[in-house]
Amino acid sequence: MAGLYLHIPFCKQACHYCNFHFSTNQKHKKDLIEALCKELQLRAKELKSVPLESIYFGGGTPSLLSVENLNTIFQTIDAYYNVKPDAEMTLEANPDDLTVAYIKMLSETKINRLSIGIQSFFEEDLQEMNRAHNAKEAIECLKIAQRYFDNISIDLMYGMPQMSPERWRENLKIALDLDIKHLSCYALTVEPKTALEHFIKTAKHPPMDDALAAAHFQVLIEDTNKAGLIHYEVCSFGTPDTFSKHNTSYWLGKPYLGVGPSAHSFDGEKRSWNVSNNSTYIKTLEQDQLPLTVEFLTPENRFNEYLMTGLRTMWGVSLSKIEEKFGMEFKNQLLKNAQKHLNSKTLVLENDVLKTTIKGKFLCDGIVSDLFIL
Repeated sequence: MAGLYLHIPFCKQACHYCNFHFSTNQKHKKDLIEALCKELQLRAKELKSVPLESIYFGGGTPSLLSVENLNTIFQTIDAYYNVKPDAEMTLEANPDDLTVAYIKMLSETKINRLSIGIQSFFEEDLQEMNRAHNAKEAIECLKIAQRYFDNISIDLMYGMPQMSPERWRENLKIALDLDIKHLSCYALTVEPKTALEHFIKTAKHPPMDDALAAAHFQVLIEDTNKAGLIHYEVCSFGTPDTFSKHNTSYWLGKPYLGVGPSAHSFDGEKRSWNVSNNSTYIKTLEQDQLPLTVEFLTPENRFNEYLMTGLRTMWGVSLSKIEEKFGMEFKNQLLKNAQKHLNSKTLVLENDVLKTTIKGKFLCDGIVSDLFIL
């Protein structure tokens, strides 16, 4: 099985924390969609007719696409790809785009899952992030979407210096009271070349507070557990029937194809990524060429990739699988590097599987970097 990711690089405005590739100029949206369909056609052979179990429209803001745009893309996918009948088909959406009419039209397309970028239910947080929607739209769009879609995930953000643990708990309560079954919750981070980085450097925004973010994370663990949601990946919480098939395929090392400017692909042996420039992307594909760079992975790269993705999940990394795929030397080095984290109880070894503990999940990125073989 494989996944297909489509990057839609348009936004109404720039969120202060975001460093994903996007443009607020939608003038060439039609040309971009034509180029994306051309890339789908040219790269179909890469999956060698492997069935697609998930299709994911990310961005950017995919909810800026019209239903006609979506149907054009789906027609190309249907013509060149083998899609499972029960494939998960996700559209990332912003609340301000999710009118009753648009949601109803989406429900009549092949989209069967919405991932809605709520971020916060509080007005001051949304203004601080420079989000395009308001708190009222955040709640109203969810109530409407639930009338047409059974599978809905929302994004929430914590770790903001102005957000108390009590306000974060209220954010979670609002989501859970609305009977949202899947949450993707991210700590605010300062990415290079973002407005947030500039504001912090110029003392217009307080710096990040790791202790506060850790307190928020603890609230998140407690409240989602009480609500019966499973913490199946560092940032992901849901009931078993709502686990993201697409994101889970990344974490389990399944192949995926990424199309659109800046999109990444992975087939187990190599990764590739497209140019992060809309104009160059369009012009290159107009010449029937692919605007991508390819990197063949060394055994160390593949080992590190397995650790980086596997330790984020409740499934962890299998030592027997490491021995089988990479050899005893890699396994022994991993155990040696992991010892201090086992001693500090941020990692645990159970039934030949290495996993992060609750204490270790918040520190996962640092732990994984300690375990890398360079």
